[in-house]
Amino acid sequence: MDRIYPDEELLELFDIWMKDQGFTPQTQKAYLGDVRLFLAAIAPKSLSKLEALDVMRFLTKMRQGGAGDSTRNRYLSSIRTFFNALIEHKYADNNPALHLKKSKVERNSLPSYLDEHVLSAFLESIEGKHQIRNVAMFLLMSYAGLRVSELHRLNMADFNRSAQMLQVYGKGRKWRSVPLPESLVHILNMALEERIDPRKTVEQAFFVSQFGRRISTRMIQKIAEAHFAQLKREFSELQGKSFSSHKLRHTFATMQVIAGTDIRTLQELLGHASIQTTQIYTHVGDKQKQEAMNRVVPRLPKSVLRGTGG
Repeated sequence: MDRIYPDEELLELFDIWMKDQGFTPQTQKAYLGDVRLFLAAIAPKSLSKLEALDVMRFLTKMRQGGAGDSTRNRYLSSIRTFFNALIEHKYADNNPALHLKKSKVERNSLPSYLDEHVLSAFLESIEGKHQIRNVAMFLLMSYAGLRVSELHRLNMADFNRSAQMLQVYGKGRKWRSVPLPESLVHILNMALEERIDPRKTVEQAFFVSQFGRRISTRMIQKIAEAHFAQLKREFSELQGKSFSSHKLRHTFATMQVIAGTDIRTLQELLGHASIQTTQIYTHVGDKQKQEAMNRVVPRLPKSVLRGTGG
């Protein structure tokens, strides 16, 4: 008779396994949540009895609940990885998700970004007690291309004032060097001068909360959401548009393409593992070029318009 393992025991094993494998905290949290949903959906069926069809039923149910292609693919990846962990530790013999294919994700949609005047208005709208800190964070996203998670992980030691350089710990546990313009160096110096004394003297975080602890990714997102909401109230043309902190990074990438930055350099600045991820921004640049050309209407010779020639 097959042994039945409690879900919490399996989830604890999976959590420990992911930590040992070096998964990021964000991925661990997402995968655990996905697998928890999956285990609840297949209960009371034994894991040893599961087939590919059971996984497909779950993925279909999630899609019917509103999950898009990317989310559906993450569910599949979570389940597949979960069973890999179970097999490695002799909790399962087969992986029912192993041969299921990912959905094709539509790649034609362009990343949205902020026009220069909207970005300027957004930054100008930031006021209050933590103005310098918040302006510094969002300048690093919109003019240095940092992710929210990278702002969260940024330490004081990562900022080299004299070299005007930032060392960024990004996705895949990879470091990249980002040169900073003088104006950004200035605002970062100001942010350090006004940095709240942390409760723990060993706290090395560059950006800390009002409680003196490393600022969380969610807090960064909430601050951005609040200022974007304020911006929408002030500018009627922005009503109905979706804004998020990540659009600041999209804006950086788009501005770099429009300015003529080559794709390899942009890949390095953004910390993309694959150049295919970076190439989507070149399409944004193509759109800008097309709009620029449309504003310049050629004046054809009258003889050509009459079709008389020579």
